Order: sequence, then C-alpha cells, then structure tokens
Amino acid sequence: MYKGNSSGSRGGSSHGGAPRSGGFNRSNSGGSRPSAPRSGGSSFGARTSGGSHSGGARSGGSSYGSRPSSGSGFRGARPGRSGGGSRVGLRGAPRKRCGGGQRIDSNRFINKAIVSTEPVKEYVSKHTFADFPVEERLKQNVITKGYKTPTPIQDQAIPEVLKGIDVVGLANTGTGKTAAFLIPLIDKVLKNPKEEVLVVIPTRELAIQIEDELRAFTKGLGIYSVVCVGGANIVPQLKALRYQNNFVIGTPGRLKDLIERKALKLTNFKTVVLDEADRMLDMGFVNDIKYMMSLMSSERQTLFFSATVSPEIQGLISKFLKNPVTISVKTGDTSMSVDQDVVRMKEGKNKIDMLHDLLITPGFDKVLVFGKTKHGVERLTQDLIKRGIKAESIHGNKTHGKRQKALSLFKSHHVQVLVATDVAARGLDIAGVTHVINYDLPATYDDYVHRIGRTGRGGNTGKALTFVD
Repeated sequence: MYKGNSSGSRGGSSHGGAPRSGGFNRSNSGGSRPSAPRSGGSSFGARTSGGSHSGGARSGGSSYGSRPSSGSGFRGARPGRSGGGSRVGLRGAPRKRCGGGQRIDSNRFINKAIVSTEPVKEYVSKHTFADFPVEERLKQNVITKGYKTPTPIQDQAIPEVLKGIDVVGLANTGTGKTAAFLIPLIDKVLKNPKEEVLVVIPTRELAIQIEDELRAFTKGLGIYSVVCVGGANIVPQLKALRYQNNFVIGTPGRLKDLIERKALKLTNFKTVVLDEADRMLDMGFVNDIKYMMSLMSSERQTLFFSATVSPEIQGLISKFLKNPVTISVKTGDTSMSVDQDVVRMKEGKNKIDMLHDLLITPGFDKVLVFGKTKHGVERLTQDLIKRGIKAESIHGNKTHGKRQKALSLFKSHHVQVLVATDVAARGLDIAGVTHVINYDLPATYDDYVHRIGRTGRGGNTGKALTFVD
C-alpha cells in the first residue's frame, strides 16, 4: 500500500505547413492536383475555377492547401459521443460503475513493475523501415521522422496491410498501431491517387493525433485529409468534404451526421480502419459502426485494431472482415513497466488532502489524475488550483479548443497535473507521465488497464496509484 508523505485551440498546419483554422480544415502536402469541388460531396472534376492547384491558394483560400473555415468556433460534445456524455454499453444500457454494482478486487491494482537482473529477450524485428517496399518519398519521410526499427505490431502488420488483405491487430496501448496502418495505406494512396481511406476512432484527441502523424508521413506528397469530429464546428468539415480527400479521419457520431447530411458518401471508400475498436463499443458506438460499414462496398480492405477481444469484438470481426490475418503482440493485461499500488483512505483525512499530499511529494512531476464524471473532474481541478497546484482538466463539457490547450500545457510541462475523465484513457501518447492516479475507480478493469497505460511508456518505468476505501 502506498502511503506517500506531505513534504489552444490547436493551431496546427496543413500537410504542407500552412495553418489550419481550428485544426479541421482539409489539408494537403502541396503538389499539383487538378481536382474540383464535388457536386453534393461526391463527384470529382476540375478543382477550382482558376486552374490547377499547385501548393498555392485555392480560390478564395489560404496557401499550401489549407482551406478557409469561415468560422471555426467549437461546440460542446454531444451526449454519448466523442468524449462527451454518459457512457453506454453495447446495447445502449448504462454500464455499471465500480462501486455502484460492478466491483474490482483492489488486489488487482497492486502489481510491482518487473525489474529483472536476467537478460530480457527483446523482440527482434524482421525488417527496418528502409526495407519495406513502399514509395521512396514516403520511406524518406518515415526515416526523417526518426523511425528506424519497427515495433512488433509495425513489423508484422505493415507487410500484411501492403498485400491489400484484411488485418486484425491486437496490441497493447502505446505500441505504434497508428504507423502500422498509416504507412502502408499512404503507399496505397500514392499508387492510386483516387483511393479514399476512412479511419474511425473513438475520440477527438486521438483523431488529431492520427492526423498529426499522417501530416508528418505525407509531407510533400500531395495527399489530402480532413478530420471530422464532434464538438467542433461542422461547417468547415462540410466544406472540406466537397473536395476529394484521400483520408477522412473521424469519430462515429460526427461521421454519421455527415452521412445523413449527404456530405459524406461511403460508397467511394474501399479502405476502412477501425482503431481502438473496443473503446468505441464501450462508448456505445456499435450501431453507428454497423450503419457505416453497411454503406461501404463489400469489396474493401478492412483493418481492425483493438487492445482487447470480447465476444462483441469477435462478432464484429466475423461480420465485417473477410479471412483476416490476425496479428497479436499483446504482452499481458497491464504493462510490466508500471509499478501499481493502492492508496487507502485514512480515518479523519479527506480524499483531496491525501491527493494534495501526493502531488507535493518529490518525483510527482507529470501526473495524470482520472475522475469519474465531468463535473467532478472540473471541481477537483479547481480545488487543486486553489491549493497552489498547477492543474488543467479535460472532459466532455470543455470545448475542443480548451481541451487541446489543456493537453498542450500538460505535454509541455507548463502544468503538473492533468485531471481527466476516461476521454484521455485511450490512444493518447503523452510522453513522460510519471504517475497515473485513479482518484475515482474505473468502471471496468479494461478501463483501468488503459488508464495506467498512459505511464511507463518508451522504456521508462511509471507508477499507478488507485484510491480505495
């Protein structure tokens, strides 16, 4: 048992370097592309009335392929959608919360990190990134980004995706799944410029993280993409979808909205990626996913990535994938590099006091604190600030811009503590998190696994503490 002591709005750029308004304009990597607005969001033709596009401004637009957004204000997340609202189970019923029906044995929160004096048998990659048979310009971008030796999921999945077959990838969080599907799919687009890829993910933050990586890999390649997520102004997304996009990256709720508005026609897409599929089921998106998949061509390549395989997940795999190759590089439920313990409540001491005592302890430099509800997370954040702790919050009631600002401040060490709901438990790659503290118990053990997966990354040892009665 751990006792302790008492001692912006994302202003990203297009693939070619131009600013994106609010982070949701369609972006490209420069290059000449004579395509024109789709009529009603589907047809292709001459791109602008001013001739071919060559890395400069589109008619009335900004340069380097960044399209004007005409107002990029953000709205709050819809209930039950990307990072917001109540969480529902597979059939729409509220999930039982820990402490409110479903209980997790507190002993499962205690597990020392493995520090062995024996030589660790490391995975030996069969490839280097220079070996993969992808387009040379893409290969150079990947190498320039610092990629040399593939992770296990990258080493095994990239050759299979390049074959054009369906793939199921099972891997722990933080193992490089994004590059495992982006690199071969970018190569696919380069070989067929009219190829359109749909990437479906559970949260806004993960969508932007994926697009950031896509932009780095496609610099100078003339590839276009758009991010379509809830909680952001839909108008720029509607405008972006009037043009051909090689990659559409979005959350299920917003993608469904765009389909119903006839701005997005999935019959044009022959490749789909379902990333963090188990999380999407947890958030109640299963019907949206089934709806979208029913609109796509049966002759498609489907890539399915998940950290866990429940009967529901297996059912989706059987329904949507054809003779898939399954690649599993899971190493267990929880990271061996995370030292896990519990913090038991002391008689006569408030929970917030005990958290404060931990946060002022030397070594608690970059701490991710998980709470149960949006209101509870915000209240806890304000209480910590009043106590002199530099803290920010991230939850579904915050606008997209404020969520991105909070993440940026935490990543850049301007704040010590990020207090979050489970919106931050999956997919986000935040370097250097020293501690994860479960101030409120997670709903399920799977949620616990993903929460603590935010620390102990990149070969470092992390610590996870869970408050229990």
